[in-house]
Amino acid sequence: MKITKEKMLEKQGYRLHILPSKKYKTINIVAKFKSELKKEWMTKRALLPMVLQKATQDHPSPRQLQSALENLYGTILSSDGTKKGENHVISFRMEVANEAYLNDRTPLLEEALRLFHNVLFNPKSENNAFDEKIFNREKQTLEQKITSIKDDKMSYANMRLIDHMCKDEPYAYHVHGYPEDLEKLTAADLYEYYQTFINHDLLDVYITGDVDEDEAERLIDKYFTRENASNQALIEKKTNTQPVDESKEIIEEDELNQGKLHLGFRTHTTFGDEDYYALQIFNGLFGGFPSSKLFMNVREKHSLAYYAASRFESHKGLLLVFSGIAPDVYEQAKSIILEQVEAMRNGEFTEEEVEQTKELVVNQLLETMDSAQGLIEILYHQVLSGHMVEAEELIENIRRVTMQEVVDMAKKIELDTIYFLTSKEGGEK
Repeated sequence: MKITKEKMLEKQGYRLHILPSKKYKTINIVAKFKSELKKEWMTKRALLPMVLQKATQDHPSPRQLQSALENLYGTILSSDGTKKGENHVISFRMEVANEAYLNDRTPLLEEALRLFHNVLFNPKSENNAFDEKIFNREKQTLEQKITSIKDDKMSYANMRLIDHMCKDEPYAYHVHGYPEDLEKLTAADLYEYYQTFINHDLLDVYITGDVDEDEAERLIDKYFTRENASNQALIEKKTNTQPVDESKEIIEEDELNQGKLHLGFRTHTTFGDEDYYALQIFNGLFGGFPSSKLFMNVREKHSLAYYAASRFESHKGLLLVFSGIAPDVYEQAKSIILEQVEAMRNGEFTEEEVEQTKELVVNQLLETMDSAQGLIEILYHQVLSGHMVEAEELIENIRRVTMQEVVDMAKKIELDTIYFLTSKEGGEK
């Protein structure tokens, strides 16, 4: 399978990535703004994309902006914010029909990019403040989102695990922000931070689809050049992996029926490291697929968990285990989960299982790259790590992983924190 080649160009105030492909009938443009994680910025960065994608000076209401998108053959605009290692990344995504497939010859891509430019660089504002009505509505929406995390017990338990595991590390900062910071935030405060964001965040712009490379470069340059932004080379900061002096065990109570047992391990491996591919296979064997040890032993064999799985954080060097259990089987479930780690360290899996897992990981990767947005995410991982590798080489590196390398990875992983969210007073509510 031939995978789209990436053309990367350093431009004024941003970095451009062109991914020509005839596979997609639409054109996808993604703008990724990256900054370091700072607690005082988290709430502002959670709210900012919500406000930006609601109105521009040219389209001063959510209805007018939505109408403008619909008039561009149903162009889709979305945004989100996420933590990637010690970085915070805000992504704005636009998907637009390819004018080559339309009956009329509307310059659709340029019209879409002009609108995209206005969303990012020309938001609705007055007297150095965002529109009060829009600001207050989105502020209320974010407040509800922060509050609702407590109701989603799995997400809440994961947040609390990271709170304890990464205490005093930037990675512990909450991606949706903090209620106390949101309460005192004003439309003028957010607009002031917006100026910092738009001028100083490191910006990568991706465009993929059936596009002419020169024309795509000309148009992106026209609408994304940042004259006032620093054009410094992107120096990627390597995440510091913390040694584990002693593992922690935290038990907290809440109103719930199903206990949430989450474990956090330090892998000391991040995207770009030589043994990263062994980590992918380790996770697949351990808890990444329905055939994994966690699923088969904790859930199927011993019927101790409603679910049991693991995933790893590519840019922070964490392996996280999630399980939902009855509150009274905590000790037994914990023991069996830790037994699976020991089994991995002892090489209690077969060459056949390693080969099957490699194919599962490769198929998962190919499926992700089959979508324009998925391909962009994988390529941006490389930007964050500073480790650029062709997609075909990624797949070959996975297929080259040996059984011994998986065992070595298992021995490198250290238990950091056990977190258990259980029902109050040990009884079901």
